[in-house]
Amino acid sequence: MDKKGVKWSWTSALVGAASVAAATAVILAKPKNPVIDLISVDLTSFRLKFPSVEAQLLLTVHASNPNFAPAHYSPATVSIFYAGSLLGSADVAGGSQPPRSCRVLRLPARLDGVKLAHHAGRFFSDVARREMVLDAAVDVAGDARVMWWDHKFKVHVDSRVTMDPVILDVVNQENKSQLEVSYLW
Repeated sequence: MDKKGVKWSWTSALVGAASVAAATAVILAKPKNPVIDLISVDLTSFRLKFPSVEAQLLLTVHASNPNFAPAHYSPATVSIFYAGSLLGSADVAGGSQPPRSCRVLRLPARLDGVKLAHHAGRFFSDVARREMVLDAAVDVAGDARVMWWDHKFKVHVDSRVTMDPVILDVVNQENKSQLEVSYLW
């Protein structure tokens, strides 16, 4: 015993220090936005059924979770735009992403050729220049487990992809993501 009659315990001190360190890590661990990049676009089918035209593509996407928590997410739909008009969509299946990991997703996409025909002049100009700009947007919701708490999150991703419409090669892309996390326990 010390002078005041309180018994000192190294075990209690270590448990207290570990608890403070863990609480600080949870409070200070700022969630980071996921990193999503379009790797390639492959034409899988092209159907001409007068008066409609439909193209099916396979989008290969590289997704990274830079956070220290695994993420579980619900199904979502990627909206694909050309010249400001909705051209088609791609479905993202629900699933999970381990912490600090990368994964390659293959997303089947459907494009409506009739909607593209509304911008025929611009499209043929883009083909001649071999440069076409597509925009995409998606909202993904889910939860991330930190210790024993699930934190709900929502990620909004806007992408601008410049591609060669002749060989379907990705030339350039810009991605902006915005992450919202609910800290209510």
